[in-house]
Amino acid sequence: MFLNDAFDADFDRQRRPERPIPSGAISLPAVWRWGLAWLGLGALCLTVVGKTTGVLMVVLLLCIIIFDATHKVVTASPCLLGLCRFWVYVIAGSAGAAGVNGGPIWCGVAMALYVAGLGYLAQHESSRAQVPYWPLALVAAPIAFAMLMNSGEYRVSALWLSLVLGLWIALCARTVFQADKGNVAHIVSGLLAGIVFADWLAVAPLCPRWLSCVFLILLGATLWLQRFVPAT
Repeated sequence: MFLNDAFDADFDRQRRPERPIPSGAISLPAVWRWGLAWLGLGALCLTVVGKTTGVLMVVLLLCIIIFDATHKVVTASPCLLGLCRFWVYVIAGSAGAAGVNGGPIWCGVAMALYVAGLGYLAQHESSRAQVPYWPLALVAAPIAFAMLMNSGEYRVSALWLSLVLGLWIALCARTVFQADKGNVAHIVSGLLAGIVFADWLAVAPLCPRWLSCVFLILLGATLWLQRFVPAT
């Protein structure tokens, strides 16, 4: 995220002067240093886990950097953003006892579609064009995947959480049919927090109750922290 702002500095100076770098809240060199430092620290943590995790980490880093560098000029950049989320799931699977299998792969695909849909909506935050409706179908992908991947007693847990995620998406996107671009920023903010719901849905069938409480706390923290990055 830091590198995203660093690459966007020139664009933000012209279009969004209220952003942290053009407003002078932080210097561009400092953002580059912090962004590369966090990326390097994350890579180091993954490298020590194992060979497979280390190789996948390199792929993830490339996807992150390519997305940050090109997302303002490549129309399909939300697909790259979704791909980054996909590799996060696969890397997590590679660090587990079962390794990379169908679970993290298909959950990763579901989350990739969710984030890609979110990215396509976010492209219209600073645009006067009509907001497209089809990205909402991508955002709903985790619900469809949860129904396909779970059966029996596991489907019950997936079903009620799918209902919660569906209601959250509907609540966030209720103004998507309006032309006011100001609504788009609020939709995106809500759907960003909804990633917590989608992650929760991915592990819901095997999720103990105490971990469910953790997800709810994370959702509340996400919404609260967004107060410090107001939608514009």
